[in-house]
Order: sequence, then structure tokens, then C-alpha cells
Amino acid sequence: MLDFPRWKIGSIIGLLAALCLLAIPSFLPESTTSQWGRIPHPHINLGLDLAGGSYLLLEADTADLAATRIEAMRDSVAGTMRNGTPRIEIGDISTRGGQLTFLLRDPSQVDAARERLLAITGGGAGMSGQREWDINVVDTSRFVLKPTQAGLTQAVDTAMKDATEVVRRRIDALGTKEPTIVRQGATRIVVQVPGLKNPQALKELIGKTAKLEFKLVDETANPADLVKGIAPVGSQVLPYPGNPRGVPFIAVKRSVIISGDQLADARQEFESQTNAPQVAITFDAVGGRRFAKVTTENTNKPFAIILDNSVISAPNINEPILGGRASISGNFTVESANALAISLRSGKLPVNLKTIAESTVSPDLGKDSIRAGVLASIVAALLVIVFMFVTYGRFGLYANLAVVINILVIVAVMAMLNATLTLPGIAGFVLTIGTAVDANVLINERIREERRRGRSVVQSVELGYKEASRTIFEANVTHAITGVIMLLLGSGPVKGFAVVLLIGICTSVFTAVTFTRMMVALWLRKNRPTTINI
Repeated sequence: MLDFPRWKIGSIIGLLAALCLLAIPSFLPESTTSQWGRIPHPHINLGLDLAGGSYLLLEADTADLAATRIEAMRDSVAGTMRNGTPRIEIGDISTRGGQLTFLLRDPSQVDAARERLLAITGGGAGMSGQREWDINVVDTSRFVLKPTQAGLTQAVDTAMKDATEVVRRRIDALGTKEPTIVRQGATRIVVQVPGLKNPQALKELIGKTAKLEFKLVDETANPADLVKGIAPVGSQVLPYPGNPRGVPFIAVKRSVIISGDQLADARQEFESQTNAPQVAITFDAVGGRRFAKVTTENTNKPFAIILDNSVISAPNINEPILGGRASISGNFTVESANALAISLRSGKLPVNLKTIAESTVSPDLGKDSIRAGVLASIVAALLVIVFMFVTYGRFGLYANLAVVINILVIVAVMAMLNATLTLPGIAGFVLTIGTAVDANVLINERIREERRRGRSVVQSVELGYKEASRTIFEANVTHAITGVIMLLLGSGPVKGFAVVLLIGICTSVFTAVTFTRMMVALWLRKNRPTTINI
């Protein structure tokens, strides 16, 4: 147990020295470490409660999602009946009352229509094995499709998973460090962005659905009817705030020429002639071919660029657009054009999100928390050091050195893992300082016990480390199990505490057992004492 070859001594000292060096950048301001060039300088990120920032609680609009599902099913039903073989003629599809209803013109096609409906509704059952749509026939030829609660629940869960990822991509595009984005319950998302000074811009960026569509303008519409919300058959009325004709509405065809799902990229740039900010978009291969085909077939006709069911602009197609690129212009500022580009790049939100709670933590409050946490850590460390030195003498000194190194190692490991330190994380630091010497207390008391039994110094030390190691291992395993449970099941502050706790458990066992055992072994080998004060 006390035999340490040179390679092992060199490895332990080298590892701990390297980790202590890696901890230094976290104690320096980033303005200093950023000038180090290629020299490694991992840095601990500070959480919302320490660095300040914004907190948002978002909730999904499930009613809008249900309506969107019905509209999507309406288009699917119309296309399936029209494009199948044989063609099935149906009347207008109604979406009133939260359900789809339509009438077959030929009642003899009921069975064929049912088979097609079963195909587009997944055979009546979704991924969960439960029906997502109830299909009924009324009066021999009228179909009624009603979404089930199980289907809506499944749709909400899928939409929330996708929405969480979209929100994450949008916030990452802002260049923020270590944002916290987690689901809370079935329909809510918690967003915490440390260091963000403009929470209103964050709300606008996250809340934008970014549903982009290109549709042809219906030029046959009567401007007087548009104000009343009346559009020709096959068209719809949408708001158009920038309409040069003065009417804040416009009629567009219901069929979508191309959608934002076929975008490959979106960037903010400046218009070459006026130098006005605009958004340049690039379509993927399929979208580029589709856009080229539509613009070729509809030259000299206007088309509408629609964002979140509102028309941004309705330019004229002067010539075929064959390069798979287009631009969106309007009354943009550089900031708004960049925000729109981020929204389009990250994809549209599958469900509308509304802010139901928000708060802002000032950096000054974070500084006060850091100051209080550092003070608590220093006081805890000093009390532990004094107690260990008074109680165990030289062996207490070794334990104190291990505590100091353990603190630096924890900081280094957290920096290398790019972890975020929160106020509960500082509490974990303080707790780790107090418990880091537990192993040395067990070892030293066992050495005392062996000395009372009359064993020699070397035998007492060797048996002290050997017998106490089993207890130390078991105690820390149970400790670690609790930390893992908090890490897996907790969120936010609880997870921050668990991260520091788990790192502290691993590092404290190494420094308190292996490192102190090495120092004791070197001292015994050099001095060969016949008695010890412990």
C-alpha cells in the first residue's frame, strides 16, 4: 500500500499540476485569457443567477396546434381524393366544430374513400398504437373526421420536442454561452440565457413561428371584398400591411408554391442598389427546381412572400428565377433582418409559443452572489484547515494540502467539461470542502486505533489506509448514487448542484486517499520515524 515507484509519483504529481494550471484561467477575467492565443484556457461558464440574464417560461398554444392539424388534414384529404385513381369527387370540406366533414358526390365510392382516408391517417392509429382520427360515415355519403384526444396528446408531445430543438437552435445562433432550455410538463419550455442584456429581443426571436410560404396572388379579387374578408373560390385573404395599393389585405391562392421547409440557408445582407437590409434565402435542390418551374410558368405575375400568415411583400415575377436563390425585402433594420434570418435557418416552430412568465437577473445581483459564495468557501476552507491541523498535526497538514488541490481540480474539471456554475453549484463547492476531509478523518482515526494496538508506525499507516479505503469507497458510492439521481431527474439549480457534487466526489477521493498516501509514504521512506503524533 505504501510502495510508490517513481513513475507513479511522477504521474500523480504531473496530473495534479496540469489540472491546477488549467484551473487558473477560471480565476482570471475573459478579457485577459482571450489574449493568450493558442494556449489552452478553459473557463467555467457562470449561470443565470451569477452572470445575470433572462428567464422565460413559454407555453404552447394547443388550440392553435389542433386547428393547424385539421387544416393540414383538410389539404391531405382534398389531394388524396383528387389525385387518386379513380378520382373521387367530393364537395367543399368544412372544418367547423373542430372536425372535417365532406360529402361524396357518388355514394358508391364510400368504400374507396374510406380506404384512402385510412391510408393518410395511418390506418386509424398513430405511433402510440391509438387512433389519432375517428372516421365515421353519416347519411351514407357524408364523412366526418374528428381528431381523438390521444392523437392530439401525441401531436402536442411531438410538437414540443421539435419546438424545444428549434428554440435551442435560435438561441445558439445568438452566440450565448450555456443557455438552459428544458421542457417543463407537457406544454411548457423553460429558457434561461445568462448574460443576455435584451430580453425583449429574445422573446421576439423565440416567439416568431417563422412559417414561410410563397403563394401566387389572386389578381381577380375585388379590393372592396378583401376588406370584408371575402376571397374568390380557391383563395384566401391575408393581411398585407405594406400593400402599395393602400388596402392592408391581399388575396392569395391557397396552394403553396414553396415553403420554408425547403430552405437550405438564410442570411442578412444589403440590397445592392439601395443598401437597404434584406434577407437572402437559398433553397435546397428540390425547392430550387420547384421555384424555377413556378417562376418560369408565371412570368409577369405577382407572388406573395408570407411569414406567419402575414404578407411581407408581393413582388412581380419579371423573369424566371433559376439559381435557387431569392431575397426578402421590406422595412427591415439590420437587427430585424438578422433575427428573421436566424428564425428561418432554425426552422419554423411547429406550435405557437407564448410567454407566460419572465424575469431578468441583473449582473450586480450575480456579483453579490459570487462574492457571498466565495466568502463562504474561504471561511469553510479555513475552518476545515485549522481543525485538521490542530487535530492530526502533520497528517492534518497533508489533508489540508489535499483539500486546496481538490478545489483547484474541481474548477479545472468543470472548465474542461464546459460546465456552468450556478449558485447551488457554489453550495456544492462548500459542501465538497467540508466532506473532502471525511476520508482523511477515517484514515487517521484508523491509524490511531492501530497504534493503540501496539503496531509499528509503518504497519499502522498501511493498515489505516487499507482498512479505511473500503469504508470510504462504500460511503462515496452511496453519495454518488444520490448525485446521479439529482443529475438525471433534476433540472436547473438541482442539476447544477449535482454536477459539482459528483465531480467533487471523484476528485476528493483521489486527492484525499491516493495523493495523501503518496505524501505519507515519501515522508516515512525518508525519515523512518519510530513514533508519530496523530
